[in-house]
Amino acid sequence: MNRLFAQWRTVIPALTATAIFISSGVPIASEPITGCEPKGNARPICIFKNPEDMVPLPGNRAILVGEYGHSSEGQSGGLVVFELENEMRHSVFTGGEPSSIAEAGWGDARCTVPPTRDFNSHGIDLVRREDGRLQLLVVQHGSREAIEFFEVLGSGTDWRVAWRGCVPAPGNASLNEVVGLPNGTFYTTKMASLAGALDFEQGMPTEPTGHAFAWSASSGFRKIGGTEGVMPNGIAASPDGRLIYMNASGENSIRKIEVASGRELGRATVKSPDNVTWSPDGRLLVASLGGLDTQEFAACEAVQEGPCSIPFKIVAVDPETMTTLGAVYESDGAPMGAGTVGLQVGRELFIGSFKGDRILRVSLGEN
Repeated sequence: MNRLFAQWRTVIPALTATAIFISSGVPIASEPITGCEPKGNARPICIFKNPEDMVPLPGNRAILVGEYGHSSEGQSGGLVVFELENEMRHSVFTGGEPSSIAEAGWGDARCTVPPTRDFNSHGIDLVRREDGRLQLLVVQHGSREAIEFFEVLGSGTDWRVAWRGCVPAPGNASLNEVVGLPNGTFYTTKMASLAGALDFEQGMPTEPTGHAFAWSASSGFRKIGGTEGVMPNGIAASPDGRLIYMNASGENSIRKIEVASGRELGRATVKSPDNVTWSPDGRLLVASLGGLDTQEFAACEAVQEGPCSIPFKIVAVDPETMTTLGAVYESDGAPMGAGTVGLQVGRELFIGSFKGDRILRVSLGEN
């Protein structure tokens, strides 16, 4: 769910069980959303499968979408290019491609085998390496817990990806989001343990379930100080990599942390935050769910057609002062719920979800 619950393959069953226990009957949830009609300045594009995260491609003529799978339903995930002008989608990776070859300098040298057809993408990030090549990092859960490395090739609307390597996750870590730097370093969030259901067996946890890691080829993984929290989720980095902005979904906050020292430099209150992206004008855009109600999430897991209906907002945050600047967009009902990422491209906002068949294309109007 926001990555929040659907994404956590291991967490959902526990949440569903909790929802049933709490309600002592059928969970009460928001009204289901049917149809694919626009509403106000938001237009749904109903050609996706759980478009949980997305990044802009150079030139702003296309975006790359990570579609989240559901292992409980036997669904794998994949990577998709979406052309903005003609609104066509093209699958560019689904796993199981034996011709893929690992390349030195792209992840851990011990990772030599590409993902299988159980490929299940979660958080994604695109960064231009110091050598000028475009690198896509993907949190991947199918058949192995890892950060997968892809090279993105092409231009305009003609794009493809080539697998180049991976970094296996630290032991017992269920990862959520990743952000890369040009020098090859990346930061990632551990939302919970791989046996994540245990973290939720008594309901929503109140003690830390995870933290953020830094990884480099020379040092491997290290825990970033000051990042322990309840359900760490989305993460972004300052352009120089000195600072991270980490969402803690179970604490209703986004923190600003100095990576080297682990010192917290500020925090903003955002309800149930999921993914975080940078806007073109330098604000943080945080996807905020209406709550972490287990009944709502249990109902979302049962959705077979259309979107999940959990209310959400895309909230702007000032990265300097960590002041919330209000909602850029919010939805309670049609045309989509459970927004897990808000990506601004030009004067449009693209919103994805961990569960459902659509993204939203929202016109932001003129400056």
